[in-house]
Amino acid sequence: MQAYPRYKDSGIPWLGCIPEHWDIKPGFSVFREKQVKNKDAVENRVLSLSYGKIIIKPEEKLRGLVPESFETYQIVDRGDIIIRSTDMQNDHTSLRTGIVNNKGIITSAYICLHSIDMKFCNYNHWLLHGLDLMKVFYGLGSGLRQNLSWIDFKRLPLPIPSQDEQIQISRYLDWQTSKINKFIKTKKKLLELLCEKRCVITDNAIRLPETQHIRLGIVTRQMERSIGRRNDEVYTPIGLYNRGRGIFHKQPTKGSELGGSTFYEVKENDLVFSGQFAWEGAVAIASINDDGCIASHRYPIFRGKEGIVDSAYLLAFFRTDLGDIILNHHSRGAAGRNRPLNPRTLIKEKIPIPPLLVQKDIADIVRQEIALRQEIAKEEKLIREYRDRLISDVVTGKVDVRSVKIPDFDSVEMEQEVEGDEEAEDELITESIEE
Repeated sequence: MQAYPRYKDSGIPWLGCIPEHWDIKPGFSVFREKQVKNKDAVENRVLSLSYGKIIIKPEEKLRGLVPESFETYQIVDRGDIIIRSTDMQNDHTSLRTGIVNNKGIITSAYICLHSIDMKFCNYNHWLLHGLDLMKVFYGLGSGLRQNLSWIDFKRLPLPIPSQDEQIQISRYLDWQTSKINKFIKTKKKLLELLCEKRCVITDNAIRLPETQHIRLGIVTRQMERSIGRRNDEVYTPIGLYNRGRGIFHKQPTKGSELGGSTFYEVKENDLVFSGQFAWEGAVAIASINDDGCIASHRYPIFRGKEGIVDSAYLLAFFRTDLGDIILNHHSRGAAGRNRPLNPRTLIKEKIPIPPLLVQKDIADIVRQEIALRQEIAKEEKLIREYRDRLISDVVTGKVDVRSVKIPDFDSVEMEQEVEGDEEAEDELITESIEE
């Protein structure tokens, strides 16, 4: 992409040079702080900031630290920009800004910014989102946890192009985002189709006349390969995503820093259960990429006995409706989503074991699904990195999009990522609880 023909020094270390015709303006010339209390609870649509998106929080997800009354929340309107301003000291990962698309209420712990000229609220959103991606906000804030306030934003220097250019930049980033979201959605659709195929074939297999019902403890072995922890050796612990989305790797850690848990080695084709979230679909088969990693005692590991049952078939079974019922039945507890799995009772459960040839067909699909999921995750990571860099470069004037011809596009595609972001939020909750 082309750069601007002429630049000047902005005088701001994190910004560097900007196009010669751009201005630097303080935040108070673009925004004003908005604080409208939800007095008498007149508004009841609860919103949440999740990975750079403001989403409507369904009633069934209003769990955990929920206030007795939402009168303490603030009312926000379409076009307002929300900043999650708390705990800057400890959390350097989350995206902290989002634009409101639906009137509702959100916690008063967040800052609500209202654009002085609402014609440019979308550009202002992209600008702050770009600075968020550049981690500019972490240089601001005060107090023990480095919380932000309106005082930090009112003097924040912002690069501001002409009004026509703001509109062009805003449309360009909307267009590029819609294309990227459509690409990701199409890739995930391929995975959904393969999952549907696996579900149908597995459901048919467990209904075959030749299928036997045998206790899980007879057809599998529980694997406990002690790692013989060495203090200076580096290990890679694993965790599980919920809803059958597989294994993730945690930060490589020295043996001396692993904590007090007992750890076991993971091998390819092991069937790994989350000890806390198996009931929520946190069950996975280990691939070659997971071979040699470690799992804490909170992750029971099983392996199908050779010549009797394939571990990959077992994964497919536990992702059927019947398998889900069994996992829920053996996961008890009242601590919210944290419901421990009882392996001792699970192994007594009789499960359907179809003929080995049928199992092989199912196992082949499971392994295709794992490979496709990993391929999509890799592509998605790369394209998200490209998108983030593009946004930051455009709003800071590193590339010139004034002459780009923007075709008509479906703005609905811009919202397609919301569901994925909710999943990402759930993943982080799962990770933090299972540490």
